[in-house]
Amino acid sequence: MSGEATYQDYVGRQERREDTLDRRLLDGMAAVLDCRFEDISPDGSLPPLWHWMYFTPWVRQGEIGADGHPRRGGFMPPVELPRRMFAGARLKFQGKLLAGEKASRVATIQSVTPKSGAAGPMVFVTVRHEVSGQRGVAITEEQDIVYIGPNPPAKGPEAPPKSEPLPAGAWVREVTPDPVMLFRFSAMTANGHRIHYDHPYVTGTEGYPGLVVHGPLQAVLLIDHLRRNRPGKEVASFEFRARRPLFVPDPFSLVGEAKGDGFELTSRDRHGRVCMQASATLKGA
Repeated sequence: MSGEATYQDYVGRQERREDTLDRRLLDGMAAVLDCRFEDISPDGSLPPLWHWMYFTPWVRQGEIGADGHPRRGGFMPPVELPRRMFAGARLKFQGKLLAGEKASRVATIQSVTPKSGAAGPMVFVTVRHEVSGQRGVAITEEQDIVYIGPNPPAKGPEAPPKSEPLPAGAWVREVTPDPVMLFRFSAMTANGHRIHYDHPYVTGTEGYPGLVVHGPLQAVLLIDHLRRNRPGKEVASFEFRARRPLFVPDPFSLVGEAKGDGFELTSRDRHGRVCMQASATLKGA
Protein backbone atom coordinates (compact mmCIF):
# COMPACT_ATOMS: atom_id res chain seq x y z
CA MET A 1 0.00 0.00 0.00
CA SER A 2 1.37 3.43 -0.89
CA GLY A 3 0.30 6.84 -2.05
CA GLU A 4 -1.34 9.80 -0.35
CA ALA A 5 -4.87 8.95 -1.49
CA THR A 6 -4.64 5.52 0.15
CA TYR A 7 -3.16 6.92 3.35
CA GLN A 8 -6.04 9.39 3.68
CA ASP A 9 -8.38 6.44 4.22
CA TYR A 10 -6.81 6.14 7.69
CA VAL A 11 -7.48 9.73 8.76
CA GLY A 12 -10.19 9.77 11.45
CA ARG A 13 -9.68 6.12 12.38
CA GLN A 14 -10.05 5.55 16.13
CA GLU A 15 -8.91 2.98 18.66
CA ARG A 16 -10.00 2.70 22.31
CA ARG A 17 -7.96 0.92 24.98
CA GLU A 18 -8.57 0.46 28.70
CA ASP A 19 -6.06 -0.31 31.42
CA THR A 20 -5.53 -0.38 35.17
CA LEU A 21 -2.78 1.95 36.36
CA ASP A 22 -0.67 -0.73 38.03
CA ARG A 23 1.45 0.58 40.91
CA ARG A 24 4.26 -1.87 40.08
CA LEU A 25 5.00 -0.08 36.82
CA LEU A 26 5.10 3.26 38.66
CA ASP A 27 7.64 1.85 41.10
CA GLY A 28 9.64 0.55 38.14
CA MET A 29 9.77 3.90 36.37
CA ALA A 30 10.81 5.62 39.59
CA ALA A 31 13.62 3.07 39.92
CA VAL A 32 14.88 3.94 36.45
CA LEU A 33 14.98 7.58 37.60
CA ASP A 34 16.90 6.44 40.69
CA CYS A 35 14.28 7.47 43.23
CA ARG A 36 11.04 6.22 44.84
CA PHE A 37 7.53 6.76 43.51
CA GLU A 38 6.19 8.00 46.85
CA ASP A 39 8.91 10.66 46.93
CA ILE A 40 7.95 11.92 43.46
CA SER A 41 4.19 11.70 44.00
CA PRO A 42 3.03 11.65 47.63
CA ASP A 43 -0.65 11.72 46.55
CA GLY A 44 -0.27 8.67 44.29
CA SER A 45 -0.94 10.50 41.03
CA LEU A 46 0.91 9.67 37.82
CA PRO A 47 3.77 12.06 37.09
CA PRO A 48 3.58 13.64 33.62
CA LEU A 49 4.38 11.28 30.71
CA TRP A 50 4.17 8.14 32.85
CA HIS A 51 0.90 7.22 31.13
CA TRP A 52 3.15 5.96 28.30
CA MET A 53 3.54 2.71 30.28
CA TYR A 54 -0.15 1.92 29.83
CA PHE A 55 -2.54 1.16 26.94
CA THR A 56 0.32 -0.57 25.08
CA PRO A 57 -0.48 -3.54 22.83
CA TRP A 58 1.34 -6.80 23.49
CA VAL A 59 0.96 -8.57 20.15
CA ARG A 60 1.63 -12.26 19.68
CA GLN A 61 5.20 -13.26 18.79
CA GLY A 62 4.15 -14.20 15.27
CA GLU A 63 2.80 -10.67 14.70
CA ILE A 64 6.11 -8.88 15.33
CA GLY A 65 7.95 -7.32 12.41
CA ALA A 66 11.68 -7.50 11.65
CA ASP A 67 12.40 -4.31 13.62
CA GLY A 68 10.68 -5.54 16.80
CA HIS A 69 7.58 -3.36 16.36
CA PRO A 70 4.20 -4.97 15.62
CA ARG A 71 3.85 -5.63 11.91
CA ARG A 72 2.57 -2.71 9.85
CA GLY A 73 -1.16 -2.33 9.40
CA GLY A 74 -4.04 -2.51 11.85
CA PHE A 75 -4.79 0.86 13.43
CA MET A 76 -1.78 2.65 11.93
CA PRO A 77 -1.39 2.90 8.14
CA PRO A 78 0.86 0.19 6.66
CA VAL A 79 3.69 2.51 5.60
CA GLU A 80 6.34 0.56 3.69
CA LEU A 81 9.34 2.70 4.69
CA PRO A 82 11.55 0.60 7.01
CA ARG A 83 12.42 2.95 9.88
CA ARG A 84 9.92 4.40 12.35
CA MET A 85 10.61 7.10 14.95
CA PHE A 86 8.69 9.03 17.59
CA ALA A 87 9.54 12.54 16.35
CA GLY A 88 7.74 14.69 18.92
CA ALA A 89 4.56 15.44 20.83
CA ARG A 90 2.42 18.14 22.39
CA LEU A 91 0.64 17.43 25.68
CA LYS A 92 -1.76 19.17 28.06
CA PHE A 93 -2.34 17.87 31.57
CA GLN A 94 -5.87 18.84 32.62
CA GLY A 95 -6.47 16.43 35.48
CA LYS A 96 -5.00 13.63 37.58
CA LEU A 97 -4.69 9.88 37.11
CA LEU A 98 -4.23 7.89 40.32
CA ALA A 99 -2.31 4.68 40.87
CA GLY A 100 -4.61 1.66 40.88
CA GLU A 101 -7.56 3.25 39.10
CA LYS A 102 -8.99 2.22 35.75
CA ALA A 103 -8.38 4.53 32.81
CA SER A 104 -9.00 4.66 29.08
CA ARG A 105 -7.29 6.09 26.01
CA VAL A 106 -8.96 7.02 22.73
CA ALA A 107 -6.50 7.38 19.84
CA THR A 108 -7.48 9.16 16.62
CA ILE A 109 -5.36 9.46 13.47
CA GLN A 110 -5.42 13.17 12.66
CA SER A 111 -3.25 13.26 9.55
CA VAL A 112 -1.03 11.16 7.30
CA THR A 113 1.37 13.29 5.24
CA PRO A 114 3.93 11.95 2.75
CA LYS A 115 6.92 14.25 2.25
CA SER A 116 10.32 14.21 0.60
CA GLY A 117 13.49 15.49 2.27
CA ALA A 118 17.25 15.32 2.00
CA ALA A 119 17.14 11.73 3.29
CA GLY A 120 14.49 10.70 0.74
CA PRO A 121 10.77 9.91 1.13
CA MET A 122 9.10 10.24 4.53
CA VAL A 123 5.60 9.78 5.92
CA PHE A 124 4.42 11.76 8.97
CA VAL A 125 1.50 10.40 10.99
CA THR A 126 -0.07 12.56 13.71
CA VAL A 127 -2.14 10.71 16.32
CA ARG A 128 -4.26 12.43 18.98
CA HIS A 129 -4.66 10.66 22.32
CA GLU A 130 -7.27 11.49 24.93
CA VAL A 131 -6.61 9.79 28.28
CA SER A 132 -9.39 9.71 30.87
CA GLY A 133 -9.59 8.50 34.45
CA GLN A 134 -12.39 8.37 36.99
CA ARG A 135 -12.58 12.19 37.12
CA GLY A 136 -12.79 12.72 33.36
CA VAL A 137 -10.22 13.70 30.75
CA ALA A 138 -6.76 13.98 32.31
CA ILE A 139 -4.39 14.24 29.33
CA THR A 140 -4.65 15.27 25.69
CA GLU A 141 -1.69 14.49 23.49
CA GLU A 142 -0.71 14.78 19.85
CA GLN A 143 2.10 12.44 18.78
CA ASP A 144 4.13 12.80 15.58
CA ILE A 145 5.36 9.48 14.17
CA VAL A 146 7.70 9.60 11.18
CA TYR A 147 8.56 6.77 8.80
CA ILE A 148 11.77 7.10 6.79
CA GLY A 149 13.97 5.06 4.47
CA PRO A 150 17.13 3.14 5.38
CA ASN A 151 20.17 4.96 6.73
CA PRO A 152 22.43 6.01 3.81
CA PRO A 153 25.96 4.54 3.73
CA ALA A 154 28.60 6.54 5.57
CA LYS A 155 30.42 9.05 3.35
CA GLY A 156 33.66 9.10 5.30
CA PRO A 157 34.78 11.15 8.32
CA GLU A 158 32.35 13.84 9.42
CA ALA A 159 33.32 17.42 10.20
CA PRO A 160 34.03 18.09 13.90
CA PRO A 161 30.70 18.60 15.69
CA LYS A 162 29.78 22.14 16.73
CA SER A 163 28.45 22.55 20.26
CA GLU A 164 25.56 24.85 21.13
CA PRO A 165 26.35 27.16 24.07
CA LEU A 166 24.57 26.63 27.37
CA PRO A 167 22.16 29.41 28.38
CA ALA A 168 23.25 31.55 31.30
CA GLY A 169 21.89 30.30 34.61
CA ALA A 170 20.88 26.90 33.20
CA TRP A 171 20.51 23.90 35.52
CA VAL A 172 22.47 20.92 34.19
CA ARG A 173 22.49 17.23 35.11
CA GLU A 174 24.57 14.50 33.46
CA VAL A 175 23.20 11.06 32.62
CA THR A 176 25.24 8.04 31.53
CA PRO A 177 22.92 5.60 29.74
CA ASP A 178 23.62 1.88 29.62
CA PRO A 179 21.94 -1.17 28.06
CA VAL A 180 20.21 -2.04 31.35
CA MET A 181 18.51 1.37 31.55
CA LEU A 182 17.31 1.07 27.96
CA PHE A 183 16.13 -2.51 28.49
CA ARG A 184 14.10 -1.62 31.58
CA PHE A 185 12.47 1.37 29.88
CA SER A 186 11.65 -0.77 26.82
CA ALA A 187 10.06 -3.43 29.02
CA MET A 188 7.92 -0.98 30.99
CA THR A 189 6.65 0.76 27.85
CA ALA A 190 6.20 -2.48 25.84
CA ASN A 191 8.62 -1.14 23.24
CA GLY A 192 10.10 -4.01 21.26
CA HIS A 193 12.06 -1.81 18.83
CA ARG A 194 15.41 -3.55 18.42
CA ILE A 195 17.44 -0.34 18.11
CA HIS A 196 17.26 -0.01 21.90
CA TYR A 197 18.66 -3.43 22.92
CA ASP A 198 19.98 -5.41 19.92
CA HIS A 199 23.51 -4.17 19.17
CA PRO A 200 24.15 -6.32 16.05
CA TYR A 201 20.80 -5.21 14.60
CA VAL A 202 21.15 -1.49 15.33
CA THR A 203 24.69 -1.30 13.94
CA GLY A 204 24.40 -3.82 11.09
CA THR A 205 20.84 -3.27 9.84
CA GLU A 206 19.95 0.30 10.81
CA GLY A 207 23.47 1.69 10.54
CA TYR A 208 23.70 3.47 13.89
CA PRO A 209 26.98 3.46 15.88
CA GLY A 210 25.38 2.05 19.04
CA LEU A 211 22.17 1.42 20.95
CA VAL A 212 19.78 4.36 20.57
CA VAL A 213 18.43 6.10 23.68
CA HIS A 214 14.63 6.24 23.40
CA GLY A 215 13.11 9.59 22.54
CA PRO A 216 10.39 9.04 25.17
CA LEU A 217 13.05 8.19 27.78
CA GLN A 218 14.77 11.51 27.05
CA ALA A 219 11.42 13.29 27.41
CA VAL A 220 10.73 11.57 30.76
CA LEU A 221 14.21 12.51 31.98
CA LEU A 222 13.74 16.13 30.89
CA ILE A 223 10.42 16.55 32.67
CA ASP A 224 11.94 14.86 35.74
CA HIS A 225 14.81 17.38 35.53
CA LEU A 226 12.18 20.13 35.70
CA ARG A 227 10.58 18.45 38.75
CA ARG A 228 13.91 18.32 40.58
CA ASN A 229 14.46 22.02 40.00
CA ARG A 230 10.87 23.13 40.65
CA PRO A 231 9.73 20.68 43.38
CA GLY A 232 6.06 20.64 44.29
CA LYS A 233 4.94 22.25 41.03
CA GLU A 234 2.50 20.62 38.58
CA VAL A 235 3.08 20.61 34.84
CA ALA A 236 0.32 22.15 32.72
CA SER A 237 1.77 21.55 29.25
CA PHE A 238 4.79 19.95 27.65
CA GLU A 239 5.99 19.60 24.08
CA PHE A 240 9.14 18.17 22.57
CA ARG A 241 10.85 17.56 19.25
CA ALA A 242 13.66 15.10 18.52
CA ARG A 243 16.55 16.63 16.60
CA ARG A 244 19.28 13.96 16.61
CA PRO A 245 19.82 10.57 18.29
CA LEU A 246 21.76 9.76 21.45
CA PHE A 247 23.77 6.56 21.77
CA VAL A 248 24.94 4.23 24.54
CA PRO A 249 27.41 4.47 26.29
CA ASP A 250 28.08 8.18 25.69
CA PRO A 251 27.04 10.44 28.60
CA PHE A 252 24.59 13.22 27.83
CA SER A 253 23.33 16.30 29.64
CA LEU A 254 19.88 17.47 30.70
CA VAL A 255 19.65 21.25 30.52
CA GLY A 256 16.84 23.47 31.81
CA GLU A 257 16.20 27.18 32.10
CA ALA A 258 13.32 29.49 32.97
CA LYS A 259 12.22 31.44 29.93
CA GLY A 260 9.28 33.86 29.87
CA ASP A 261 6.24 32.21 31.45
CA GLY A 262 7.65 28.70 31.05
CA PHE A 263 10.77 26.60 30.75
CA GLU A 264 13.06 25.46 27.94
CA LEU A 265 14.56 21.98 28.27
CA THR A 266 17.12 20.16 26.12
CA SER A 267 19.09 16.96 26.08
CA ARG A 268 22.62 17.39 24.70
CA ASP A 269 25.18 14.85 23.55
CA ARG A 270 28.79 14.72 24.72
CA HIS A 271 29.69 17.29 22.06
CA GLY A 272 27.13 19.77 23.42
CA ARG A 273 24.73 19.40 20.49
CA VAL A 274 20.99 19.57 21.19
CA CYS A 275 19.34 16.17 20.66
CA MET A 276 15.87 16.84 22.05
CA GLN A 277 14.28 20.25 22.43
CA ALA A 278 11.33 20.72 24.78
CA SER A 279 9.26 23.37 26.54
CA ALA A 280 6.94 23.26 29.54
CA THR A 281 4.56 25.41 31.53
CA LEU A 282 3.46 24.98 35.14
CA LYS A 283 -0.03 25.20 36.63
CA GLY A 284 -0.72 28.43 38.45
CA ALA A 285 2.26 30.15 36.86
